[in-house]
Amino acid sequence: MPRVSQDHLDARRRQILDGARSCFARHGYEGATVRRLEEATGLSRGAIFHHFRDKESLFLALAEDDVLRMTEVVAQQGLVQVMRDLLAGPTEAEGETPADWLGTRLEVSRRLRTDPEFRARWAERSEQLTIATRNRLLRQREAGKLRDDVDVTVLTAFLELVLEGVVSHLAMGLPADDLEPVLDLVEETVRRHRRAG
Repeated sequence: MPRVSQDHLDARRRQILDGARSCFARHGYEGATVRRLEEATGLSRGAIFHHFRDKESLFLALAEDDVLRMTEVVAQQGLVQVMRDLLAGPTEAEGETPADWLGTRLEVSRRLRTDPEFRARWAERSEQLTIATRNRLLRQREAGKLRDDVDVTVLTAFLELVLEGVVSHLAMGLPADDLEPVLDLVEETVRRHRRAG
């Protein structure tokens, strides 16, 4: 029997993640039954759970996928750019809708409140985004672009709280048209200002 190529395995894993994302967004964690996951991915339960141990592992992989993508953006452009990307929505190549991403993010928030075991597993993953944000801010401070009168830990927490606010705003279906100036203000808040001499 021929071996399956790594490219094929990666493509299948991506297919499962993409289908599962829309399923979790539409039905929530509890409502995303195995049958619904099969329908959303176009694959059998055997194929799905060959790649992921169980439903929680699949859900965590989705959430981790989001964190990794955000971490890459943060490293290059900062956490405010992640928020700008959320407002802009995904590109066609990504094939996701903002509702899919937000659905996953909101389900993470709900499970963090209600499931201590999930909270412990998620903490390991979400720390990556915090570290990337803190490192980006430290680099900005060294370059003289970041205000130096507030600890970087405080600035990191501030930006993470704003991100959660943007996610909640979008998840409630509120208009995002007027949020760009708000993000400009957030950026201006953490930027170093030269004193007029």
